[in-house]
Amino acid sequence: MYGVKPGRGPSLLSGLGGIVAIFFGIVWICIAASTGAPPFFTLFGVIFVLMAIGLTVYSFYNAAARHRISTFEITRQDEESDPIATALGHSPSSKDNTKEEKRSSRRFEGEFCPYCGTEVKDDFDFCPKCGKDI
Repeated sequence: MYGVKPGRGPSLLSGLGGIVAIFFGIVWICIAASTGAPPFFTLFGVIFVLMAIGLTVYSFYNAAARHRISTFEITRQDEESDPIATALGHSPSSKDNTKEEKRSSRRFEGEFCPYCGTEVKDDFDFCPKCGKDI
C-alpha cells in the first residue's frame, strides 16, 4: 500500500489559514450575538470555529509530525478489496470476464493489422494507425 501525503509547506500554510479562520469565526460570533441576530447565525459561527480548529490541528500535525496522515491510500487489487466497487458489481472477477469477452470479440487474430500491416497488441480491438475494426 502506498500513501499520498500532503507536503509540509502546504500543511503549514493551511494551519496558518486555520488560525485566521478561527479568529474570523470568533469575530462572527461576537457580532452575531451583540447585534441580536437570530440564533442560527451564532450557531453557524460556533460550527465554523469548531471546523477551523479541526483543520488547524490536522494541518499543523501534518506539518510537524514524523508520520503524516495520508490524504490518499493507493492499494493493489490483491491487497485490499473495494467494498463499494464490489457492491456495484465491479469486482476483479467481473473485470477479468469482460477482458475475456473483449478478446473473443476481436474479428482477426494475430499481431498485425490485416488492412495496413501495423503491429497491434492482443487487447487492441481497433488498429492504432488506420482505425479499422480488427
